[in-house]
Amino acid sequence: MRTIRAVLQYDGTDFHGFQVQPGLPTVQAAVESKLERVLQEPVRIVGAGRTDAGVHATGQVVSFRTGGRIPVEKLAVAMNSMPPYSVVVKRAEEAPDDFHARFHARSRSYQYVLLRGTPSPFLRRYTTWAPEVRRVDRMEAGLRYLTGRHDFTSFCAAGAEVEQKVRTVLVARWVERGRLLLLRITADGFLQQMVRTIVGTLLEVERGKREPEEIAAILDGQDRRLAGPTAPAHGLCLTRVTYDGDGSR
Repeated sequence: MRTIRAVLQYDGTDFHGFQVQPGLPTVQAAVESKLERVLQEPVRIVGAGRTDAGVHATGQVVSFRTGGRIPVEKLAVAMNSMPPYSVVVKRAEEAPDDFHARFHARSRSYQYVLLRGTPSPFLRRYTTWAPEVRRVDRMEAGLRYLTGRHDFTSFCAAGAEVEQKVRTVLVARWVERGRLLLLRITADGFLQQMVRTIVGTLLEVERGKREPEEIAAILDGQDRRLAGPTAPAHGLCLTRVTYDGDGSR
């Protein structure tokens, strides 16, 4: 048996999230179906992150065990020749036997994209239209309270099935690219809807409905009702997952 590590990219628009759900199209189900056709055996994959419905990825990492003999360098080519083409393998490689895409991840990075000004039919799947956003300095000020190690209960979906809600945000910043405004955030882990709730709350800060320093009180309150609305899923993308030994990759 071999352990394989693969990096996926996908357009999440037509998927009901990453994790398998009976009767619904999901990323996991699509990838496992492709693998089973290529390897001629049942395969179960583990993802580094369980992206929600509508969320995209350019750097999702999965791992799986297989007795199939196809050379690993041909695996991506074989899988990418099959539908659905909305999920593809960027690369695949053999990994240590005990490698686990989720439990061995050191950090995960997401990007949330806002589009200012005129809406675009070509970017609507991957950006959230926010035509009037101008005061980026206010959002930057609010973002500073979120870096470091905190209990992010207030920024987690109500009813999420996780007990430990302490996470460490390593890097968080806004980047302007013309009409695009990108939130780039890296943490040791993320809670369900955490990034989207951060964005929704910071948009209220930008609009003057809240002050930047209120973010600290929201964190301390540990109550989802204290934070702002959840921003739409289609603006979010999982961009990278890192592991020990990755180096500069």
